[in-house]
Amino acid sequence: MLSRLTRPRAVAVCAVPVVALIATALFAPLPFALAQPGMTADVLGKNKGAAVITVSGAESRTTSGQLRMTTIEATGPDTHVSLGDVLDSWFRTDRAVMPRDAVYPSGQSVKEIEEHNTEQMQDSQDAATQAALKYLGLSAGKVKVTLKLADVGGPSAGLLFTLGIIDKLNGDGNGGDLTGGRTIAGTGTIDADGTVGAVGGVALKTQAARRDGATVFLVPKAECADAKAELPKGLRLIPVTTLKGAVGALTSLETGKGTVPAC
Repeated sequence: MLSRLTRPRAVAVCAVPVVALIATALFAPLPFALAQPGMTADVLGKNKGAAVITVSGAESRTTSGQLRMTTIEATGPDTHVSLGDVLDSWFRTDRAVMPRDAVYPSGQSVKEIEEHNTEQMQDSQDAATQAALKYLGLSAGKVKVTLKLADVGGPSAGLLFTLGIIDKLNGDGNGGDLTGGRTIAGTGTIDADGTVGAVGGVALKTQAARRDGATVFLVPKAECADAKAELPKGLRLIPVTTLKGAVGALTSLETGKGTVPAC
């Protein structure tokens, strides 16, 4: 009888450290960052009162439609992310759980991370200008392009910058707009030779794009599966691997001639 009487007491005593362990696990910091859909910006328009694309040395067109670059927002490198936060985000389509080191390289300070992202953005803008002018057969010595986009870092706007420059200078090549008057969004890096690269976070970027009115989304072909996973209703995916392919797809979409690729 003694063992039967003392057993519930023993269990109750043991439950105290178990509860403490669970509480600690729920609220202890974990090496993750939480991401969500971020801001988008029309590269054909203005951002915080300043034109995103300014051209000198060549006539700039008045365009219609929008070309919206997309972003994601992530918790800061010093933000406390608990198991409770991770579990909550895991079951939401508008959140993503990412290894912190994948977002913020370990061993770098916040200032170093910001400087790195700024450098990536500048490199992306330089490559976008080179790719656009090369595509149009224009000399960088005669045509100057200035790109301004406040509070955004990283290389993922490269493709949209390039398309914006082409639309400003040449449109679809036949007097029309590259956008066809639509709101088109997308993501992807760009090399000076026009190669489009993957960037990550596309499932969140498609949500940001649809939220801000886009009906078409240009996605690096390698990321089609990720983009389709949580694709918002009313958003059409167009996979791209090169600048030439992206321009061709948009032209076909506008004119109704030719084939528009799909994921």
